[in-house]
Amino acid sequence: GMQSHLQALLSLYKLFCPDQVTITLPGKMKTYFKNSEGPWKAAITAVRQRNQGTSPLPQAVFLGISHPQSRKRKWNAQLVIPASSTNTNNLEEVGEKNHAYLYSTNMSFPVEQLQTFPQLLQNIHCLEFPSQMGSVLTNPLLLHYMNCVKDESIYLRLYYWMGQMLQEECTWCVVDNPNEEEFKSFLETVFKAECFLQEGFSACEEFLYKTLPLWDGFCCRSEVLRLVSWIPLSSFSDIKSYLYDPLAQLFFTSSIYFKCSVLESLKELLQNWLNCNVIQVDSEFSS
Repeated sequence: GMQSHLQALLSLYKLFCPDQVTITLPGKMKTYFKNSEGPWKAAITAVRQRNQGTSPLPQAVFLGISHPQSRKRKWNAQLVIPASSTNTNNLEEVGEKNHAYLYSTNMSFPVEQLQTFPQLLQNIHCLEFPSQMGSVLTNPLLLHYMNCVKDESIYLRLYYWMGQMLQEECTWCVVDNPNEEEFKSFLETVFKAECFLQEGFSACEEFLYKTLPLWDGFCCRSEVLRLVSWIPLSSFSDIKSYLYDPLAQLFFTSSIYFKCSVLESLKELLQNWLNCNVIQVDSEFSS
């Protein structure tokens, strides 16, 4: 028989291709899919209000988040290393056990006690990343460890967390988001971590490709252009459509200062690509 989720799927097909669905569907049913036109309608409304001068927030455009809830929390609270759940029980034991047992391979070293580079070298075989991956961005020792281990699960955890934070807190994509300074600080933290690792985060790349067409070239300008300089090298068609075309629209209609900022960012992007390519060539040659 007909199931509710199948009826919802058929109703969606009937909305876009009515000639393909000939059966009669009930008029009232539970909504399983968001309206795909919602973000476009909101963007058009925001542009109209901005041009008419009636909108208090000129950047009131969002990406599918109709009424985001204010979480009322500080960025710094997300970037401090918490006590790991698996390590909490070991904290008291660490103070009681001798130095040799602390570095044994049978126990995990608590990352909240990692303070020096020698500690990192002595315990690199028994470290465990914290439960909140955002805290890694502000810890050089864990960034060193992340660069050495090259564990795919670590990058996936950071990818999901960072992508969610960027989408929810982007000041020109979320309606009524007054925390521009906090968002600037977060983007600066992400940029510093990219410089430390000498590579860009895939979550940042997706965020830029998704939001650059909606960017006005003013909000968080220096932070956004810095992140642009760490976009990984990819095909020319992707770079052109997702990066060059949105920047070109702003480039030809903006001030000389903005034009110079874009050119500087693209120059740094080229330098990063060349440096990455040289490292890869050297690695292949040595192997």
